[in-house]
Amino acid sequence: MNDDELFKLVGYVMASEYRKNIIKNIGNGIKIPSNIAKELNLRTNHVSNVLKELKSENIVICLNEDARKGRLYKNTELGLEILKYIQ
Repeated sequence: MNDDELFKLVGYVMASEYRKNIIKNIGNGIKIPSNIAKELNLRTNHVSNVLKELKSENIVICLNEDARKGRLYKNTELGLEILKYIQ
């Protein structure tokens, strides 16, 4: 990925407090949406929708896609790279 593409995604994340805070909350760990929601004082459905957006941009990945509850999310390498710019 070149710098233009990376900075486009950095801008995409920074344009939304939800996206920014969720990526920061996950950090280098693995989280489930309900824990993210509790820690950020957000509704779980909002967190799930943002995670779906971030997943479509390859910023986060779901580790157990088939689970109906307790889906595990982590930042991809791209997500961790973006995180460096939004700290």
